[in-house]
Amino acid sequence: MTVTAFDESERRAWAGQAAAYARSFAELCAYPVARLLDAAEVQEGTRLLDVGTGTGNAALAACERGAKVTAVDAEPGMVAFAAQAAPTVDVRLAALPDLPFADDEFDAVVGNFVLNHVGRPRAALAELRRLTRPGGRIAVTIWAVPAAAGQALLGRAVQAAGVTRPAHLPALSPEDDFPRTEQGFATLLDEVGLVDVSCDTLVWNHRATPEEWWSGPAAGVATIGQIVTGQPSAVISETRTATTRCVRSSPARTVCWRCLTQP
Repeated sequence: MTVTAFDESERRAWAGQAAAYARSFAELCAYPVARLLDAAEVQEGTRLLDVGTGTGNAALAACERGAKVTAVDAEPGMVAFAAQAAPTVDVRLAALPDLPFADDEFDAVVGNFVLNHVGRPRAALAELRRLTRPGGRIAVTIWAVPAAAGQALLGRAVQAAGVTRPAHLPALSPEDDFPRTEQGFATLLDEVGLVDVSCDTLVWNHRATPEEWWSGPAAGVATIGQIVTGQPSAVISETRTATTRCVRSSPARTVCWRCLTQP
């Protein structure tokens, strides 16, 4: 399938970032894992696919439940990191929306925030539906818009330093985007033929030091990191100061939407 400009940008942003991600954003993003696996009804013997496994948190947690886990990620460094973290998992290099598996191969599929990083969310979800057996379950998370305080913290720091998104970092095309709300997400899932759709809001507190918050962007992790590291050194320093100020004044509360679907 066609790789969009957004996909290419995401691949560049995450290239070689597995270790930096593990030190910075991985703990924040791991919070929904248990709820995600519960929603997918992952248990002993479940044939599970973890899409966009990252450092392997969901895959490892599923193994601890006795599931038979396969995991994929588009970044080679993440594949290597996840394979080391979860040695019993079959970890492969692959990217949505074209995964190397047969129709109906899995009892359940999970994707923790992976839909935020694909250029064609509808095609990605259709692929997850193809891979899930009839009566199986799909559980995925996305970040909400508007963002909660913790979720928006780094964006506020960048804005306070006077930094804007560079033109060379493409946004999702309007025809591929969707409202990042419970209703907007549910509508997206309905559009690809999923049934019994249910969306819940997860809210949690994430506590981290200013150094932990800053380490991800400073290393160039994700889009926020690409924005930060592309600035002159004086602006980067000002952004770091703004990050510290935002962390110290913020309740560090972040929100994501969780969606459970049954194809």
